[in-house]
Amino acid sequence: MTLLPETALSELGWLGQREQKALAAADMSRVSDVLMRIPRRYEDRRRSGDVAALADGDTACLQLHVYSAGWRYARQRFFEVSAGAADDPHAARLLLRWFRMPYVAKLLAVGMNICLYGKVHAYGGKLSMINPDFEVLEEEDAGQRLVILAMGGVAPPLAAPSGAQELIHTGRIVPIYRSISGMSARNYRALVHRLLRELPAELPPPLCDIAPSYPWRQALEDIHFPAEESAAQKARLRLALGECFARQFCVAWRRLRSQSRPGQVTAVCDAYVQELLEHLPYRLTGAQQRCLEEIRADMAAPRQMNRLLQGDVGSGKTLVALCAMLLALGSGKSAALLAPTQILAEQHYRNFCRLLAHTDVPLSLRTGDRSDDTGLVLEGGESDSGPRLIVGTHALLYNKHRPKGLGLAVIDEQHKFGVEQREQFIRSGECPDVLVMTATPIPRTLTLTLYGDLEVSVIDELPAGRGSITTVTRHPEHLRRLVSFMQRELAAGRQAYIVSPLVEDSEKQTRASAVSELERWSDLFPEYRLGLLHGRLAAEEKDSVMRAFAAGETQLLVATTVVEVGVDVPNATIMVINDADSFGLTQLHQLRGRIGRGGHNGWCILLSRCRPGEPGREKLDILCRTTNGFEIAEEDFRLRGPGDVLGTAQSGAGSLQFPEAVADLRLIHRADREARAILDADPELLAPQHARLRELVAGSADTRVTG
Repeated sequence: MTLLPETALSELGWLGQREQKALAAADMSRVSDVLMRIPRRYEDRRRSGDVAALADGDTACLQLHVYSAGWRYARQRFFEVSAGAADDPHAARLLLRWFRMPYVAKLLAVGMNICLYGKVHAYGGKLSMINPDFEVLEEEDAGQRLVILAMGGVAPPLAAPSGAQELIHTGRIVPIYRSISGMSARNYRALVHRLLRELPAELPPPLCDIAPSYPWRQALEDIHFPAEESAAQKARLRLALGECFARQFCVAWRRLRSQSRPGQVTAVCDAYVQELLEHLPYRLTGAQQRCLEEIRADMAAPRQMNRLLQGDVGSGKTLVALCAMLLALGSGKSAALLAPTQILAEQHYRNFCRLLAHTDVPLSLRTGDRSDDTGLVLEGGESDSGPRLIVGTHALLYNKHRPKGLGLAVIDEQHKFGVEQREQFIRSGECPDVLVMTATPIPRTLTLTLYGDLEVSVIDELPAGRGSITTVTRHPEHLRRLVSFMQRELAAGRQAYIVSPLVEDSEKQTRASAVSELERWSDLFPEYRLGLLHGRLAAEEKDSVMRAFAAGETQLLVATTVVEVGVDVPNATIMVINDADSFGLTQLHQLRGRIGRGGHNGWCILLSRCRPGEPGREKLDILCRTTNGFEIAEEDFRLRGPGDVLGTAQSGAGSLQFPEAVADLRLIHRADREARAILDADPELLAPQHARLRELVAGSADTRVTG
């Protein structure tokens, strides 16, 4: 049987059932799954020195001869070997001891030559290694050496391993992998080595040959068993290019499909937009006007719009999106806004009702807990009465709640929805125009990778009249000054948020909880009303709490991160965040965006026990230094890496083997060029060599196996 990357591990006759089960539990079923599991680091286990030169605490790789071997007992049973230089039986010896590893006794015997790696310990005047990694050296003259030594002679120098033997665990730069339950690191390394030996020498890459000067097969060899660490780094970039290509090809495919979709002309009449703008107490910023014109031009074209509206917290994206929805309504089409949470959907609905109170624009709200008596297809089968604006949650994704006659689909907080969910919502209408929004500024490398199929509009200025925000870090035990400051702000009629990472106290975590914080702050401010908001409350309770806070009936809102997005109370000027170091940098920036939304200055107080220089403190210092969301996004990307930034919400994105695939702009541009060239020459992927690419875009291929 010819071994190929797509060969199932169950077809390998020499791989045991126990190992197969362990690999299957780690989500590895094919040869490619094993080979694309990249070492997390390397150890240089090349030969260094001899026994006489060793000292306590040294880590060394040695080639030695076994002079004695047997079981010993001292509080517990262990297998002990005495080994030294092969050419001098009277030279210094090293004791090798293996605890709880009985199989070693079956592998080692007197007279063998071994290569071993481990840390040296000095005890009782003797040097030893505990549980060292080792390999038996195969030598043709091993028997002759034993005879010479037994007769008291001097054996010839220890020969290097023959060319037929290649060391795997010692005597080289050794790959170190993440552990697998049920399979030792040694056995996994040996498995990778054998698979590489049995793969054909001439093996084409799984997708396409995007780097012929450095074959994919050679890159696999270099990433697992490099001759030098520089070779491993070069191989890493080569394989990162392959992973980047797989992602960029999917993006380019979606872009090509969207560009070829006939769309609806949904910017025929802007009467509703003009009526809204005339009644606003302020003017749109220059950035808002520019983005609205870009959206209007797309909606007026007879092709489907696919555009990303990106802006910092409080930049006015929702107002631009509302104008786009009114354009669709003026063209006789419905427009729907999909929000990730019920609180955010209801916040949008209330804001739209307030902004459109002077008009006859029909509005509907649809969430998982409630629906109004107009608007959508309800469970009873009633149909909507005509074009309208609809605000909803994930309920809009399902057939019985999908809006009819949809001309514009707006998706808020796009990063909290997957690509498949986005496509599912878009299919609600006949190629509706699509506007996706995010209040989380995205580094440009991620924009190219995640949203390369979208045109991008950026609101890069904040509305006038907003208060400034000051951010400081304080130790949670030093609350006296904070309480005094808050007393003055509350006495002046302002309001405050108190945010905690947990809902209730936990035995496993010492973080602050919203429930316990409610009691504490109630004692600190007995003369004021407090509200409690978290995700476990029923919808009616959440509504009641938010309405009371927005109306000023409660002065302090104790909450979890449910207030991260969409909550708009201009009178709130203080944001206190407990255990701030437990939150992500972007999440902290989003929480801070809840204050300073009116004409009053805001203060964000980050309570943390982290001292300067400790893990977690750097992101707090960054937040204190700047309020620029785009700068914060770049810093967050640097601190957390793309895997954490992406998370698992982007359905279809898969797991990141190589952060370089979304961090290196050169790789992204090169991969994008290769993807465009293939699709320009073969837009339907009909060529036989593009069969795997067809599987990839159909969602049936694993993007971890990349060309």
